[in-house]
Amino acid sequence: MDEKEFYQKAFSRNLGLTTPEDQEKLKNSRIAIAGMGGVGGIHLITLARLGIGKFNIADPDIFELPNINRQYGANTKTLGINKADVMLGMIKDLNPFLEVRNFSTALNKENIEDFLKDVDVFIDGMDFFSIDIRRLLFNRAGALGIPAITAGPLGFSSTLHVFTPDGMSFDDYFDINEKMPYTEKLVAFAVGLAPSATHMKYLKLDFVSLKERTAPSLASACNLCSALAATETVNLILKKRPLKAAPHYFQFDPFCQVYKKGYPFIPGGRFRTF
Repeated sequence: MDEKEFYQKAFSRNLGLTTPEDQEKLKNSRIAIAGMGGVGGIHLITLARLGIGKFNIADPDIFELPNINRQYGANTKTLGINKADVMLGMIKDLNPFLEVRNFSTALNKENIEDFLKDVDVFIDGMDFFSIDIRRLLFNRAGALGIPAITAGPLGFSSTLHVFTPDGMSFDDYFDINEKMPYTEKLVAFAVGLAPSATHMKYLKLDFVSLKERTAPSLASACNLCSALAATETVNLILKKRPLKAAPHYFQFDPFCQVYKKGYPFIPGGRFRTF
């Protein structure tokens, strides 16, 4: 079976929600995903099933036993293996015609230009605690004219933020700067991710460790993140509806059965919620 026939049949059940012309645009789009763990791995799988044809993926880490509870590529056969290499194999099993650039070493100032080369959308799949490389990637994506998405698993919920080159920057939205200590950057990031903080009603903070860089994280929340991030990625490419980029934010918490959205405002407080 050639590539054209494979693609038409493999993604035929998308039609009706997309058009053949839409699928062609998705096939020719390149998405960069940094991090192949809890959210990054499921982002990759979901977008591959939607028909995205090109990816840049990155993760220097290996799968370990605590990853089993939520990370798509983690199983007893992949423990000790590089996450990006595992996920590359998984999406190639879904679509052997995918074009993938695999970065299995850490992203840094020297290689992010290559990582973001020819990219239509950048998606954050990095660990919550990786704030410095996250800032570097979001800021560089903006400078290159690339829209960027982050969707964070908090409790049973997912957050969603979209940053566009002509909109509010990552640093401006989260009110982060180079002079801030690492802990203050993390606090600012956490507050900006979920101003309504619905998950704080049930999250036990004694299981959060800044020293160990660990916090509770669920498979269900990671899956929800992927649904939101993938939908926004498709909309960025196909432009089906008006975009609500930062300073707009969203949090959907199925455990509390609430959907929060809002945007910062001045004066009188930083965030308004709806």
